[in-house]
Amino acid sequence: MNRRSFLSGMATAAGAMALPQNSIQAGPLSPKKGHLPAKAKRCIMLFMEGGPSHMDTFDPKPALDKLDGKEFVRDSKFKSAMESGKRKYFKSPFTFSQRGESGAWMADNFKELGKVADDICFYRGAMVDSVNHPSACYQMNTGNQFIGDPGIGAWITYGLGSENQDLPGHVVLPELNYPQGGSANWSNGYLPAYFQGTPMRPVGSPLLDIMPPKYVDKNTQKTNLDLLTQLNQKHYEKHSYHGDLKARMEANQLAYRMQGTIPQLVNLNNEKQHVKDMYGIGQDGSDAFGRRCLLARRLIEKGVRFVQVYSSGWDSHDSLARAHGALISTVDKPITGLLQDLKQRGLLEDTLVWFCGEFGRSPDNGSNRGGGRDHNKFAMPMFFAGGGFKAGHTIGQTDEIGDKAVEVARPIRDVHKTILHQMGLDDNRLTFFHGGRNKQLSQTGADIIPELLA
Repeated sequence: MNRRSFLSGMATAAGAMALPQNSIQAGPLSPKKGHLPAKAKRCIMLFMEGGPSHMDTFDPKPALDKLDGKEFVRDSKFKSAMESGKRKYFKSPFTFSQRGESGAWMADNFKELGKVADDICFYRGAMVDSVNHPSACYQMNTGNQFIGDPGIGAWITYGLGSENQDLPGHVVLPELNYPQGGSANWSNGYLPAYFQGTPMRPVGSPLLDIMPPKYVDKNTQKTNLDLLTQLNQKHYEKHSYHGDLKARMEANQLAYRMQGTIPQLVNLNNEKQHVKDMYGIGQDGSDAFGRRCLLARRLIEKGVRFVQVYSSGWDSHDSLARAHGALISTVDKPITGLLQDLKQRGLLEDTLVWFCGEFGRSPDNGSNRGGGRDHNKFAMPMFFAGGGFKAGHTIGQTDEIGDKAVEVARPIRDVHKTILHQMGLDDNRLTFFHGGRNKQLSQTGADIIPELLA
């Protein structure tokens, strides 16, 4: 064994030691036992890319009605570098009402979500560290503002594996255009490549080349794949530090198995019409996001561990009434349908649904722009459903104008640790040796947010 192989083996062993106990398995995505009793077996992340406004969705601020049009000056402690020019308070263009027995506040544009208000835990205390879209997206997804770290889905599949070996453990359902920061938002980072997210295209074939050409029969394809595996295995035995090669071998085998599962899984035609209606499929505005939400349910039902569903366009610097109003109508029914469907199927209790963006919005019109809001890292909208979170409650509070969180105010690393905890994983024990030290999702450690948990 040469020096490179020896050091590679040591690093691999150190990484393996960080895995939960009883994790010896046939494949890298085989199910593993977590560190803790789990409340959630799987997670669906609903990411509203662009930064939705908390004070125009779930956190009404009547004080802004009185301040509307007056000059807004933020405390220098909370001022960001992008703020300039004269700024004026901007009241919400939407009316609000309380929904469900819990009395959760929602903008009246949410015509459907009130039906499941008592299944949701609204959180008003989350804060991030950046008002720049890519870095804020990275932090929400990976815990780090800079590119190159594993996404939360990669960490969860690294720790728990997947319950279906014929599908990826971590699936991403983006819009046609990827979110700011691109695929690094669901990267495996420095974790082995098995754990990266697999994006499915929103139009056309979800996965390109999922089926072989008509002139290649099943037996020929299997024979070719077996030969390729044998050749790659011989090469890998001599160069075991090439982790990407091993991952590619596993990916080839997984792709072969997926040919029997993906076509039927992504075909929504076999869903009953009332189920498709529940998600707003076939209806103006909500069809595209509804299809992704329904596919997310089908994926987790088949054992996929972590699914991300993206909605983009929430960066409303102007014309917020029109932009947010239209976007709310695209996600309102699909999200409601998803929660209702999961609950009816007995899946919501041990499935965590997490709604967030990368940051919130400011209480003013943003540097002389009309009818919109700037970025705000000190307050944002977020909610959870299922997975042992405190349903029917609103946790935390922002100040009277919605400028910053003031009660149960916590950084994103604490949100991440709380999610891992509910999935049965301890952030301090879910580590991977890289760059000379054991690394973790929270970067430097975090605390659970007990107020959010039932």
